[in-house]
Amino acid sequence: MYHHGWSDSQKGVHVKSLSPDGKDITIIYNGLLDKSGASQVFLHAGFGDPANWRIVDDYRMQRTPEGWKKTLNMEDSTLTFCFRDAANNWDNNNGYNWTYKIT
Repeated sequence: MYHHGWSDSQKGVHVKSLSPDGKDITIIYNGLLDKSGASQVFLHAGFGDPANWRIVDDYRMQRTPEGWKKTLNMEDSTLTFCFRDAANNWDNNNGYNWTYKIT
């Protein structure tokens, strides 16, 4: 495991670095939507300034024993993200989303 990474264990959000430069990451989600029985979870994410997301997309996450997972390449040093399920319920950290930065 590389030294990059971040976790909000209380809300079930973890970011793991897969490369020394921190640009390849896996996001693991075990939060509210998972606990509510979501049949599918999507990562809603954008790069750059958290107040002005760029390259915004929804990524289908894969259910694994660790939780819902998605691997991404960081298009910028900052990633802001939240989650939604197939019924369009959102977990956006009470409107604050989550932000991961390569340092």
